[in-house]
Amino acid sequence: MVLFGLAVNSIELPPWTDIVKTAKFKELAPYDPDWYYIRAASMARKIYMRGGLGVGAFRRIYGGSQRNGSRPPHFCKSSGSIARHILQQLQNVNIIDIDPKGGRIITSSGRRDLDQVAGRIAVAL
Repeated sequence: MVLFGLAVNSIELPPWTDIVKTAKFKELAPYDPDWYYIRAASMARKIYMRGGLGVGAFRRIYGGSQRNGSRPPHFCKSSGSIARHILQQLQNVNIIDIDPKGGRIITSSGRRDLDQVAGRIAVAL
């Protein structure tokens, strides 16, 4: 099965994906059973577009508003363990690599794969 061009057979799905919340401000786990693969594809694209992103950057990117009842809402970061695990999985399949300056960067094979996906999507449209 290929989702957004990433071979999901090579990305190992952790056993906790059906029960984990993606952030502390969320009430429930995601309804979509493929949310982990969609998040991995999204993170790979964000690293492709703007390299040097790490776990902290993805916590801010996927963060949101925490509702505090009658008090005003405030921004809250998302889960760091999910971002860390996905980055490790993308690194294992050689899509991204650690940047010596900090964060992660896309590898040449990862750039080639994502360019092929973009080409297939452009032809399909």
